[in-house]
Amino acid sequence: MGTKPLSGTENDTDDADLLRADSLAREIFSDVANKWALLIIETIGDRTRRFTELRNDIEGISHKMLTQNLRMLERNGLIERTVHPTVPPRVDYTLTEAGHGLRATVDGMCDWTHRFLSHIDDARRRFDAPVNG
Repeated sequence: MGTKPLSGTENDTDDADLLRADSLAREIFSDVANKWALLIIETIGDRTRRFTELRNDIEGISHKMLTQNLRMLERNGLIERTVHPTVPPRVDYTLTEAGHGLRATVDGMCDWTHRFLSHIDDARRRFDAPVNG
């Protein structure tokens, strides 16, 4: 999906409308509302992290998926990538102000998950149980 340029006019309301298929907000929401992006944001947290640290700490993520998601997060202004001119090259990732703002939401989602995990697990078991009769 291509990114629409920001207009700075009355279309800003349209750009922020998640219900509109062509809104910038919907595109951003689609980008960041995936399991890998949320885990990357949570894993970086308040620290500066290297690519290898992130790959080692996020179980199940492939090199390709980590690379794609880091690029997407950088493109959306949520992380900052710093390349150090060393051999081998060292690349660090930190959250931007916008990334920290999103992390507060991610933290709330993690808290919600911990709070309702057993409730959701019970509901799934009841839903998936064979119907008697």
